Amino acid sequence: MHAIGWPSAVAGGEVPEDWRAPLAAHPRARPARVVEQHRTGYLVAEGPSAGFPVESPPEWQRATLPPEQRAAVGDWVLLEGARIVALLPRRTVIKRGAAGEHYRQQVIAANVDVVLVVCGLDADFNPRRIERYLLLVRGGGAEPVVVLTKADKPGADVDAALAALADVAGAEVPVLAVNAKERDSVAALEAWLRPGVSAVLVGSSGAGKSTLTNTLLGSERMKTAAVRESDERGRHTTTHRALIPLPSGACLIDTPGMRELKPTGEEDVAENFADIEALAEQCRFRDCSHAREPGCAVRAAIEVGQLAPQRFASYLKLRDEVAGAAGQLAHRKAQNAEQKVAGKASNKRLDDKYGKR
Repeated sequence: MHAIGWPSAVAGGEVPEDWRAPLAAHPRARPARVVEQHRTGYLVAEGPSAGFPVESPPEWQRATLPPEQRAAVGDWVLLEGARIVALLPRRTVIKRGAAGEHYRQQVIAANVDVVLVVCGLDADFNPRRIERYLLLVRGGGAEPVVVLTKADKPGADVDAALAALADVAGAEVPVLAVNAKERDSVAALEAWLRPGVSAVLVGSSGAGKSTLTNTLLGSERMKTAAVRESDERGRHTTTHRALIPLPSGACLIDTPGMRELKPTGEEDVAENFADIEALAEQCRFRDCSHAREPGCAVRAAIEVGQLAPQRFASYLKLRDEVAGAAGQLAHRKAQNAEQKVAGKASNKRLDDKYGKR
């Protein structure tokens, strides 16, 4: 179980507090981890051997159930036979707002320790997209690491890329440039892929996630494809999320490329833009909007080149997006609460009518 990320506390004989209730409710059940998620169901594993299909609970089939309440790759579940009977509480979760007009959350991976944000040093390189990934990752409780692939590509300017990410990543987020095809180069990631660690790869199509996975595995297990020469855009080669044990003893979740990164409304924008927040504290007015107010430290920093205008524009955009998503989330929670109250009232009327107590 350790090879597929079994929690260290459990391995040491200590059951997490929030696992005790579901374990007590299903004393005959055994734990397993979701290693693949498909539209038609799940594959789970009880060790490093191949996964096997299981039946999900009936309530997971209901369209009204929020997607984040169903299992995702990386989740721990309880099995009775070949049927999932419970979803164990998550330690960490990486989510995004799902595409579409209605508010929904999509779980990218659960119970991961490290998120490797992969970006190619070609036309794929985009500091603003990396900024979004870090916003989502930090909100989920895992440790982010930015991995710049294609460092061997002619014209790749590693120093310029590192400089462009200095404010985006900050001092606390590691940024590594690697050749995803070379084992010696990829060895730089070993510090984050120790035995028992669960990691997930995120990034756009063509960034080199599957190539990186193959190199870490030491075999060509994942399908790869070259980017289009016309625009260097990637092609989708990974079609579903999958958890894979690595020779190092860690496990890795490879994910399909994501082009849309909508916040869920649960993110902390201030944490991801600590440089701008620190400047804002120096503004003359506490409620400064950083537009035309006198004594604005943020605008002054932009004028002298201390703060990049693009980063400030991204801050404003993400702040508004997170606020909008938070409003939608609050509305959804209020609707769910009203439906529960209405359901209880309806059940009470039926009980009163038919004499049930």
